[in-house]
Amino acid sequence: MSTALGRPDEPIVRKSDRPGSSFLETIVGRHGGLRSILAQVEAVAPTSATVLLSGETGTGKEVIARAIHELSPRRPCNLVKVNCAAMPAGLLESELFGHERGAFTGAINSHVGRFALAERGTLFLDEIGDMPLGLQPKLLRVLQEREFEPVGSTRTTRVDVRVVTATNRDLRQMVQDREFREDLYYRLNIFPISLPPLRERKEDIPEFVRFFVRHFADSMGKTIDTIPLETMRTLIRHPWPGNIRELQNYIARGVILSEGGIFEAAPPEKCESAPVEISNPTLEDKVRQEILSACQRANWKLGGPRGAAARLGLKRTTLFYKMKRLGIMPPADHTRD
Repeated sequence: MSTALGRPDEPIVRKSDRPGSSFLETIVGRHGGLRSILAQVEAVAPTSATVLLSGETGTGKEVIARAIHELSPRRPCNLVKVNCAAMPAGLLESELFGHERGAFTGAINSHVGRFALAERGTLFLDEIGDMPLGLQPKLLRVLQEREFEPVGSTRTTRVDVRVVTATNRDLRQMVQDREFREDLYYRLNIFPISLPPLRERKEDIPEFVRFFVRHFADSMGKTIDTIPLETMRTLIRHPWPGNIRELQNYIARGVILSEGGIFEAAPPEKCESAPVEISNPTLEDKVRQEILSACQRANWKLGGPRGAAARLGLKRTTLFYKMKRLGIMPPADHTRD
């Protein structure tokens, strides 16, 4: 059996005259797991409140950030994006706040920072958990006081910028581990929105599959109008540890290989490092046993070069998250370190 792909131009929702509504209509999954998320977006967008988007890699945080901007009164102005994990601390400071000519070696010209470029618009700071501790007080100041000085300047610049941040890390745990400033965390966490992973939105997978098949078939000049039912069932069952981004790349590969108007691709890659699903007790027990064994060998010390996290090849915060999810607690005579 197979399932028809459907007409690419068929309307999914009724058109609306609200500013930004056309962008919302392009978001796939808005009838399933994203309905409550988009309700929060529509509630916060008209305000100037700082928004913190959290979720695993590939869950669509940048898409939601753009939706907040498109539905806000700041829509006519710029949406400026910065990935805090993509550049070193010194360069990130200059990128955010700008610098004066001669401020440091190689600064042969003045540079306008992203905050200035986002004036009266929105600044999206992705991977905010990777912002260096030394730079965090400067971000806190511009959020509170709406002013900053470019690198190498004594001139204060005032800005009117709405800030949206995103992370795939547990910022609350990072605060406890002194890896992230507590005052900045509370300033960013004014309106938190948590994006669920794709494995918790299985009802959205058929819509994603049909959308991506149409998109890539059109871009490659192919005609694909049928998806076998068993193929769709296989895609729904897969845990997709890389979330929407992994599914998108898989569909692109499948479209390249498909012939005769039927979408066919190799089964999704099996990945034992995928996030544990409670419905898979065998894998869950295996992961729990590995963590317990590493903790016992490390005498329940999680951090440090000989701690359990290092033995497992994980970050300390990642190990703590997995332990919490699996219900693993240290013995009464040990404390988490």
